[in-house]
Amino acid sequence: MPFYEHVFIARQDLSQAQVDALAETVTNVIGEYKGQVHKTETWGLKQLAYKIQKNRKGHYVMLSAEVSGEAVAEIERQAAINEDIIRWMTIKVDELEKGPSVMMRKQERRGGRGERGGRDRDGEE
Repeated sequence: MPFYEHVFIARQDLSQAQVDALAETVTNVIGEYKGQVHKTETWGLKQLAYKIQKNRKGHYVMLSAEVSGEAVAEIERQAAINEDIIRWMTIKVDELEKGPSVMMRKQERRGGRGERGGRDRDGEE
């Protein structure tokens, strides 16, 4: 089976439990089609580049899975009719990334939420 990464953005007014339930719905569809979820990441509530359906922020979730094209079609069909999901994207990849995604590594490098990362005035990390 081919590998896919599915990312969706949920409305800003949802609780984390509701966002987790949306991710579980996607996981269940993948299971029904005999696929396997290798990784699920919740990136948190992030600022959007522009307002989408009255939302200035959104909950980002990514699932990496080995699944058939029919399952991807069903996931996207359900995302299109779900009012809680404001955007989604599914891409086919040659192989799944090992370990955390770039978004999660970025949070780890900064020491978690709310702490500044990067370079100091002297250019040192």
